[in-house]
Amino acid sequence: MMGSDLMIYGIGTDITKVSRFEKWVKNEEFIKRFFNSQEIMVSGSISAKCEHYAARFAVKEAFSKALGTGISGFNLQDVFITNDKDGKPKIHIQNNAKNILENRCGECNVMVSLSHEKEFAVAFVVIECL
Repeated sequence: MMGSDLMIYGIGTDITKVSRFEKWVKNEEFIKRFFNSQEIMVSGSISAKCEHYAARFAVKEAFSKALGTGISGFNLQDVFITNDKDGKPKIHIQNNAKNILENRCGECNVMVSLSHEKEFAVAFVVIECL
């Protein structure tokens, strides 16, 4: 947009193999270690759960790349996805992840897109400073 004061701070993308998450789905401790309680899927097939967790893990990786820190200085549970009533994903950032983001960018928008298909899940994150 012309005349806009918005600036892209960073972009990040990640792709992950869905089958990698089968052992995680079978071990509740792995899930609790890496995922926020709002992301934990309590019902569904193993394949659906694997796709679900693979896509959300890709979001965490993509966010860390957009932020420029790698997964360092914050807990993976501090970055999580919920979906609105239409199914659109919304990224939430809290605790240390939020502090790092605010220190680097101030007020900002964080946008996310994710997708999964049987073998792979992919996520794309854009951090836009206001």
